[in-house]
Amino acid sequence: AIFRHCYYRVFDREKAKDFAQEAFFRTWKYISEGKEVGNIRAFVYRTANNIIIDESRKKKITSLDQIMEKGFSPKVDNSKVIEDNFDNQHLVRVIKSLEEKYRDVIIMKYIDGLSSKEISKILGETENNIYVRLHRGLEKAKEIINKENEGRKIS
Repeated sequence: AIFRHCYYRVFDREKAKDFAQEAFFRTWKYISEGKEVGNIRAFVYRTANNIIIDESRKKKITSLDQIMEKGFSPKVDNSKVIEDNFDNQHLVRVIKSLEEKYRDVIIMKYIDGLSSKEISKILGETENNIYVRLHRGLEKAKEIINKENEGRKIS
């Protein structure tokens, strides 16, 4: 679940693995120092979130060679895409296009299966704020999907 959460935050499998591993390592270190953790699940998620935030603050330099090493090719592939794969890619595109504050709570709620109370503890916000963000995030996702559907009808 932590790996999946990290993946949907960074959309990079290897980084997600590293972040999940680091989250568990830091949690273990924290506990082994004799410090108390009230809700271990919320603590691990919060640790993972902090790692992702720290990483995103670092300046990133990416060359074309690095991008091509990861599998990007400027060639256009016209082969037929499997329907499930297309749906997953569509879902990822919609999630990626949301503002981070909405994307995070939607991922935690509907992909990670966390309760609103757990999300509020992880993010250090009130449950009411989480409910509002979920509602607004879902509305924005619906808007994106509706705009895409309207664009397909016109074409």
